[in-house]
Amino acid sequence: MTAKTEIAEAAVQDRAVIDIPLSKLKKSPRNARRTPHTEAAVEALAASIAAKGLLQAPVVEPELDGDGQPTGSYLVTIGEGRRLALLLRAKRKEIRKTEPVRCVVDLSNDPHEISLDENVTRSDMHPADQFEAFRRLAEERGLGAEEIGARFGVSAHVVRQRLRLGAVCPELIQVYRDGGLTLDQLMAFAVTEDHARQRQVLEALSWNKSPHLIRRMMTEAHVPAADRRAVFVGAEAYAEAGGVVVRDLFTEDGGGWFEDAALLDRLATGKLGALAAEVREREGWKWAEASIDYPHAHGLRRVYPRPVERSAEDRARAEVLTQEYDALVSEWDAVEELPPEIEARFKEIDAALEAFSQAAQAYEPDEVARGGVFVLLGQDGVPRIERGFVRPEDEPAPEPGREPECEPDGEAGVTEGDGGEAAEQAADEDGEPDGLTPLSERLVLELTAYRTVGLRDALAQDPNTALAAVVHVLALRAFYQPYDQPSCLEIKATSAYLDGHAPGVGDSPAGRRIAERHAAWAGRLPREAGDLWAWVGGLSGSDLLDLLAHCASLSIDAVRSPMNRRPGAWAHADALAEAVKLDMTTTWTPTAASYLGRVTKARIAEAVAEAVSEDAAQRISDLKKPDMAQAAEGLLAGTGWLPPLLRTDRPEPQSPASTSEAAFSVAAE
Repeated sequence: MTAKTEIAEAAVQDRAVIDIPLSKLKKSPRNARRTPHTEAAVEALAASIAAKGLLQAPVVEPELDGDGQPTGSYLVTIGEGRRLALLLRAKRKEIRKTEPVRCVVDLSNDPHEISLDENVTRSDMHPADQFEAFRRLAEERGLGAEEIGARFGVSAHVVRQRLRLGAVCPELIQVYRDGGLTLDQLMAFAVTEDHARQRQVLEALSWNKSPHLIRRMMTEAHVPAADRRAVFVGAEAYAEAGGVVVRDLFTEDGGGWFEDAALLDRLATGKLGALAAEVREREGWKWAEASIDYPHAHGLRRVYPRPVERSAEDRARAEVLTQEYDALVSEWDAVEELPPEIEARFKEIDAALEAFSQAAQAYEPDEVARGGVFVLLGQDGVPRIERGFVRPEDEPAPEPGREPECEPDGEAGVTEGDGGEAAEQAADEDGEPDGLTPLSERLVLELTAYRTVGLRDALAQDPNTALAAVVHVLALRAFYQPYDQPSCLEIKATSAYLDGHAPGVGDSPAGRRIAERHAAWAGRLPREAGDLWAWVGGLSGSDLLDLLAHCASLSIDAVRSPMNRRPGAWAHADALAEAVKLDMTTTWTPTAASYLGRVTKARIAEAVAEAVSEDAAQRISDLKKPDMAQAAEGLLAGTGWLPPLLRTDRPEPQSPASTSEAAFSVAAE
């Protein structure tokens, strides 16, 4: 039967079903849908047709020429998406270009009206029904995410998302159907598949049902994958031990959450313990203990390694290696990619010089025999070994007729370690006050703790100012009333513990420089306290000032605590920061964790406006707070922006000689 005959027969009937070659189907100019179908939608239709066939026949009308005669082609009134999907399959050689397509020829209705009617009067499936239907495909028919995705033209990740939503507890699905939850809120609940926890969080919610709060409540008992314990143990070892890693399929979860905190602690402690045993066996210490957090020596005395006199042969060998290294650097400095043999030689020389440097200092054998080691877990998840601690019972007995002048002490107040794991939670997005509200007391404590460690580091590198600061505080103690002591230096051989205010501050760049400086000085001091006076008397003027600067810097306490208000000390900390030209950008950077996620959106916008531009602040102002904080972190990176609490004003000098220089001149005279 010819096409014209089919059309003639169809004209007799108002509606007829016939097979039409795909190549004879054309887009109708009277189709009410003007917006083109997306590539994703056409892909999905093509996948569906490939898996299940054409479930609904397109509605067409004959194409007529200028004289009103049939051309043999047909205009698709309803089903343009299906036509495009079939053409895509033909392009991929899955079907022929002349593949017969079962169509309905409609001659009784206005093509434009029925096209409009199809798109207006239909009702979309509720998303909850879709989620549950996908789950039934997986459970009842055993289809995997990849297979389901292939049958519906969507990615396997999208299928997994829908399966996770379909697995939410029935009570939540019903609340979502009834309009009590948005899709974003339902996705936040679906971060885990724990129905009991989902119900608990739903019951605990009040007026604030922000997705950010829900997600935080759902995972508050879990450990983020960025946690130092998780980084140290690793997801693979944790999973092998039976642990479950929870992953959020709807956001960038940073690797997910480790569900079993107790298991993670056991694995981390066990791994640290094995490392401690290895260090003890290899180095010969009397004891070695593993600890996730720094134990602050438990009041133990600490000893440090001493310089070792190297043989002339060793020194000559090191000199030869250094000269070879310098020559290679000069020869290959302009080359971007080194030859393999040259790169290997660089590594060999580096390793040899590093070994020589490490062997330049050593503990006394009796100290190793009495002392021990703490193996700790740094904030970055890398283990750290702290050596040379001596317990009271292991202290050498005093010589006959000589009593010890003092009990064994700690480390002269040096601040080290990791601190606790308690992290301050970010402020909730909903319900926060508008405007530039005051910073929280907790954040003020943390920021000023960072400023204190920065001041300590900077003052230690400015001996002249350190001398002036010490003279200042000594004069206060000698000539003024006890209640009028406006200085942030505490010359009492004490050092405030900063990790309690800002966990991890001891692992900051300034904190590590302080610890390294302290260890270097400890290695030079005589072992016996009775020998210290004579030793100090033999120091050069520059060494004496450097040691004074270090000791003075350890006593700085510029933390702004509401329980210990010291406005005079805080003002002096500002003046001291100006004197040492404190640059906090070398110690602290604004991130979502350190600042941006813990202040109001107005504060975030203020920071971006100051560091970048008002336009940049405006562009991110409509984002949700967690997203705004992350966006601001990227914008502020490399700008050197600091909150006012961490800034240092640097006025122009009033005279060629600064106050510290004048003080040094007087001292020298």
